[in-house]
Amino acid sequence: MNPLLVATILVLYFGVLISISFFTSRGADTNTFFTANRQSPWYLVAFGMIGASLSGVTFISVPGNVVNTGFAYFQVVLGYLVGYWVIIGILMPLYYRLNLISIYTYLEQRFDSWAYRTGAIFFLISRTIGSSLRLFLAASVLQFFLFDAWHVPFFVTVAVTIGLIWIYTFKGGIKTIVWTDTFQTLFLVSALVITVIIIANRLGLNFSEIFESIRAAGYARIFHFDDANSTLFFPKQFLGGAFIAIAMTGLDQEIMQKNLTCKTLGDAQKNMFWFSLIIVFVTLLFLVLGGLLLVFSQQFNLPIPKPDEIFPRLAFNELGPVVGIFFLLGITASSYASADSALAGLTTSFCIDFLNFKDKAEAEKKRQKFIVHLSFSLLFLLIIIIFKAVNEKAVKLMQCWVWRAIHTVRCWAYFLLACLHRAS
Repeated sequence: MNPLLVATILVLYFGVLISISFFTSRGADTNTFFTANRQSPWYLVAFGMIGASLSGVTFISVPGNVVNTGFAYFQVVLGYLVGYWVIIGILMPLYYRLNLISIYTYLEQRFDSWAYRTGAIFFLISRTIGSSLRLFLAASVLQFFLFDAWHVPFFVTVAVTIGLIWIYTFKGGIKTIVWTDTFQTLFLVSALVITVIIIANRLGLNFSEIFESIRAAGYARIFHFDDANSTLFFPKQFLGGAFIAIAMTGLDQEIMQKNLTCKTLGDAQKNMFWFSLIIVFVTLLFLVLGGLLLVFSQQFNLPIPKPDEIFPRLAFNELGPVVGIFFLLGITASSYASADSALAGLTTSFCIDFLNFKDKAEAEKKRQKFIVHLSFSLLFLLIIIIFKAVNEKAVKLMQCWVWRAIHTVRCWAYFLLACLHRAS
């Protein structure tokens, strides 16, 4: 693929993001950064949350893992629905009734400052590590397919990547992100749909034949009820999905911050309801894409690489430049949409939960918010450089074990707090 063409497309892409930032950040203050003045249209929040909830890891791993587990991941996604509806019915009314900016403030009101700080610290640690890993993936892809051809050091690639996020988020914050994530989600979904259509056309398949070809290849199985000891056993996957949704969406400042920018509780609930349906459809499309990639490989006698390499290798080596370009746009959109939301969420949590912003003058708030926002950007840069310095397999293991461990501990901590709340 021509690096100059890729660079031109990416420059135009980020030019649009920065233009959106310019128009949405006019007259912004710290309240705009944290809450968007509670004026976000619910339908934009719902659509933009797709990109924020997914990541570059999802863009590569969900299609790639079809080779090992078929469509079994869809069991987890069905569990997400239950978790999202718990958020709609229980958590959102609570957050809106208390008029929260940081959702962890509730822990102080209900328990004490220790519980409050603990919840916020869990979020800061998990989100900083997780978002750095996602950006590491995006920067690595851009490095391999673009900047290596121009002999640009990886450090510069990462610095540019994070610098662009900082530029379009530092002033407008969550208000800007609601709009930029809508734009990025549009590219993410478009890349997904167009790639599926192109592969289906290459295989000569119509809509109904797509699913039949995947089923015939042995990759379309969703439900697993036959082996209770299997990790794919339906109750495990379904209940796990429900608790994951509650812990990683309903108890996560990054995701809930967007929901809390809606004008009313009713708008926020509509946003979450439609988001829950759209994310199911989008995830199913990712699984269909994974199935089609495997069918394509079988039909043309192509070797099947490691799961995380299936989509990138076929996109750049076998499916033509159009798919390659949309792959780059898709992974860029998914990575940036999740990273910019994380940066805003981390800045908000640190400012509200640790710097006692409510008692400070606006000028002091702006100064401290600027410093915190820049500091987290630099922390992302430092962590990514550390990841690059260690073996990539170690990074993947860290992503798997550390990420799961932190979220498991956080989920059980909140569960125990909820039990204490119930008992009292």
